[in-house]
Amino acid sequence: MDLKSGYPWWAVKNGLLQAFPPLEQDLRCDVLVVGGGITGALTADAFARHGHEVAVVERRDIAWGSSAASTGLLQYEIDAHMVDLAREYGEDAAVLAYRACAEAIPALQTLARELRDVGFGTARSLYFASRRRDGPGLQAEYALRAKHGFEVTWLPSQELEARYGIQAPAAILSRLGGHLDPYRTAYRLLGRLRRRGSGVYDRTAIVHVQTTSRGIVATTSGGVRIRAAHLVFAAGYANQKWLKQDVARNRSSYAFVTDPVDRGLLGELRRTMVWESARPYLYMRPTGDGRLLVGGEDDAVDIPARRDARVGKKARVLYKRVSKMFPHLPLRPAFSWAGTFAETKDGLPYFGAHPQHGPRVLFAMAYGGNGITYSMAGARLLRALVERRRHPLARLFAFDR
Repeated sequence: MDLKSGYPWWAVKNGLLQAFPPLEQDLRCDVLVVGGGITGALTADAFARHGHEVAVVERRDIAWGSSAASTGLLQYEIDAHMVDLAREYGEDAAVLAYRACAEAIPALQTLARELRDVGFGTARSLYFASRRRDGPGLQAEYALRAKHGFEVTWLPSQELEARYGIQAPAAILSRLGGHLDPYRTAYRLLGRLRRRGSGVYDRTAIVHVQTTSRGIVATTSGGVRIRAAHLVFAAGYANQKWLKQDVARNRSSYAFVTDPVDRGLLGELRRTMVWESARPYLYMRPTGDGRLLVGGEDDAVDIPARRDARVGKKARVLYKRVSKMFPHLPLRPAFSWAGTFAETKDGLPYFGAHPQHGPRVLFAMAYGGNGITYSMAGARLLRALVERRRHPLARLFAFDR
């Protein structure tokens, strides 16, 4: 599956950071992780640091799929509002999902300190009402978050314009948020795993999986066999080919990154991620070197050639929107790109076993706008399932929720 178009900023900025070998001989391990992007890297790290013998295989170069096209936002705020999740699954479950993502951000910060130089930064999150009619819903969302202890501030239109220069009816300002370089983080994590004795192999495609009551046997396109007690599919949107059930729909999102902007002109945008209530939504966030990364204009295109052809036009639309919002900023687009992502109906991910494959095969499907925080929370859930421990998210993130 071709997952990106144009020139993703992380790949341009970092290049090919490290070479990993393909798997050329049979292998045994406790947990086989299929997928070498940010989700697979976080999953493998969670198992390895708790004593499990892990191997990771990736059919491309490491992190060359969706991780290279990700914008690297770290939010506890899910694409589905807390009030909407509360209506569907109950208030306790909605709060649980939001808290899981909130707890993932400081955990990612700790991990970033260990890895060093992965572009981690803390940021506030500004969620503004795109239209006047979105205001009451946004206020209900603010009230529910505040009720459950999330650090949020309500900004009416005058204060929003005074602080951020944004003309909109109102906004929720959250203190907790962040951003990182997902491409570099995946490389650093997997490189560390390899140095510590785990097997990490790219250009290694799994084409067949056989399950038994005692484990799995995965066969590569080259005929190499991997025997493991458990297998985790963490291959992003390619996971869906292993399921008969249609659990998500693929979409394309478009983005560009600017040349560095004077920090004085950026003002509060230096430390704030911005997104809106319209769907699909415009979003932006700062980078560590003073650029603005802008994304949105999502569409239902899932054909690489058509997505490729739309990058330039979509980037121009995004540029015009942001320039209109912030006319004082001298924004110069440097690189633009597009990436495929998947959406679930309720905005929640899927982590765990599927009846089609049995308990030895697990899935890490961190779909939606919270892929990295979902992956951090989901890695802990998957480890609990392998270790036969209860986990509060098991039911909420299950395929039969």
